[in-house]
Amino acid sequence: MSSATDIHILGTEDDPARRAQTLLLDRDAEMLADLAAKVELATGFGLPLVRREEAQDSLVEFCSSRLRRHMEATDRVLYAVAAGAEETRLLVRSLRLQHEMIRSRVARLGRASTADELTEAAHAGLTLLRCCAEIERLLLLPALAELPGVDLADLAEDVVTLLTWGHLEIPEVLDVREVPHGRRHPRIFGIYARLAPGESFVLVNNHDPKPLHRQFQATYPDQFDWTYLESGPARWRVRITRTLPEA
Repeated sequence: MSSATDIHILGTEDDPARRAQTLLLDRDAEMLADLAAKVELATGFGLPLVRREEAQDSLVEFCSSRLRRHMEATDRVLYAVAAGAEETRLLVRSLRLQHEMIRSRVARLGRASTADELTEAAHAGLTLLRCCAEIERLLLLPALAELPGVDLADLAEDVVTLLTWGHLEIPEVLDVREVPHGRRHPRIFGIYARLAPGESFVLVNNHDPKPLHRQFQATYPDQFDWTYLESGPARWRVRITRTLPEA
């Protein structure tokens, strides 16, 4: 039986999922506000050359450090879990493409040699990030909150851990035999996303996880190693290792 402190009403301020969404949205809003301020300073009219170069260097440093960490945490936690579910897989592909475009604009910032080049790259990157944040608010976070087996409060905690330079715990063995089928893949993809290149975990299943292998190959092509340690008839064990993407 739940204690009084564990009881909450879905959709209210006491709902952990709603609090988690608010936390994640607040962090997106803070990032956007800080980036917008940096962009405005770097692209302001009438700045002398020395001041513009200083503002450009500050903007590039911000994007290369804080913005990069923000996007990596979002990808490793939220996008990775959503990539493991049929309902949100295509949405994640779209968001990851936008992240690639943002990184491209950040690279252009560092190479910009004129005020026009700086302004174009800076405003394009800011617009793309705003688009990502809006898609996450309207589509991704509500979908994650509804996915079977996903605890949005735990995901929010993982994002905060990465943003504050912490490390996510990785189980050596993930036994999903008692997990309902609809909840398995998001959980497995969430664990995989925590791996650094070269790290691994052992998946234990009650059937040959060939459909999961196909999903991994579609989502992370040539970025994982799949080694059978035991192949039935009642139990399958597979070591899944994260590898570096092929050049």
